Amino acid sequence: MTARFPVARPRRLRRTPALRRMVAQTRLSPADLVLPMFVKEGIGEPQPIPSMPGVYQHTRESLRKAAQEAVDAGVGGLILFGVPAVKDGVGSGADDPAGVVQTALRDLSSDLGDDAVVMTDLCLDEFTDHGHCGILTSTGEIDNDATLERYAAIAVAQASAGAAVVAPSGMMDGQVGAIRTALDGAGHHDVAILAYSAKYSSAYYGPFRDAAECAPQFGDRASHQQDPANAEEALLEVRMDLDEGADMVMVKPAGPYLDIVRRVRDSVQVPVAAYQVSGEYAMIEAAAANGWVDRERTIMESLTAIRRAGADIILTYWAADVARTLPR
Repeated sequence: MTARFPVARPRRLRRTPALRRMVAQTRLSPADLVLPMFVKEGIGEPQPIPSMPGVYQHTRESLRKAAQEAVDAGVGGLILFGVPAVKDGVGSGADDPAGVVQTALRDLSSDLGDDAVVMTDLCLDEFTDHGHCGILTSTGEIDNDATLERYAAIAVAQASAGAAVVAPSGMMDGQVGAIRTALDGAGHHDVAILAYSAKYSSAYYGPFRDAAECAPQFGDRASHQQDPANAEEALLEVRMDLDEGADMVMVKPAGPYLDIVRRVRDSVQVPVAAYQVSGEYAMIEAAAANGWVDRERTIMESLTAIRRAGADIILTYWAADVARTLPR
């Protein structure tokens, strides 16, 4: 009696690396990747971040060198975070033309030209002495509308210094509309907005707060960042940001919220970004350092999953390392 075998044999297309490459349904490109970078005022040499092995707080000069290396590797963009020497209650350094971010922006814009997209995180937490994302009332609550005025001023300062894209991350109601109005009013019609539309109140941000020196001095950010239990709310936030003038939208964190990435991708016609945050990075690096996972394979699998879920753009601290391994 002749044995009956399945007609369909998917394994036929998995036999060799060449076959797998040919039929791959998800592909990563260096141009999809954005490298977050930190520049700190008043330091003489790059400072390693213990909770994020391989990531540094840069000096002005080391930032320029690392940025050029990342662009030479093929990364599509850079997003800049600043750590000022002096902080105050209103984050005055955030829109200071001579501030750490604006100075670095002028350097990078001059160095890189149009070879990569230079973006800026637009928030106040790195610049305030209390570590919150906005202006506080006398009772310690965030004043949403007063904060919008600060965001508008920061957007204009960053655009004037050379930012091609500003990325508001404070999750204030109306922030995109306020920023778009301010940019257009100052003649920066061509500067795009990447909205942190679905930014969750996440435990995965811990190492970032070491890097940006922005841990809240009291309370937390749950009053303005999204509840991890909510999905429909993310779509509401995305629609509101697009109605206010966002050009692109972001989900943050990426890995724990792949379902949100997919739902957002299915609901919009603009580019969707996802931020593989510091905690995601730190966990893989720590597990790899202990020999518990294969570092390179785990990194690539995590990024492929984010891309497969629907992200067009991935912000990741591995952007330069991974770009070097990918075909352009």
